[in-house]
Amino acid sequence: MSNQIDSLLIDETKDALKETAQLIEAAANANGEEATALYAKIAENLRTAKHRLVELEGNALEKAKVAAKQTDEYVHTHPWQAVGIGAAVGLLVGFLVARR
Repeated sequence: MSNQIDSLLIDETKDALKETAQLIEAAANANGEEATALYAKIAENLRTAKHRLVELEGNALEKAKVAAKQTDEYVHTHPWQAVGIGAAVGLLVGFLVARR
């Protein structure tokens, strides 16, 4: 469910930023009251996008905390498997770096 919410927030943020870019183009050619109204709409879109990004950041932080807790529990439950996985990853990274 959280992934669907994140995906929706990302899509809405992209839409708001795309609309903002279009408004900026329109505002560049506008004058007077029309320009003022466009700039107000731009400011509102940017506030909305910022709010959504802050919400996404919070969701990502929560997911990271859950993943860290699960990893910690796994390592405490299976310490030798964790050491083996770490060694395998280290060897793989070392091999890839040495090939360059």
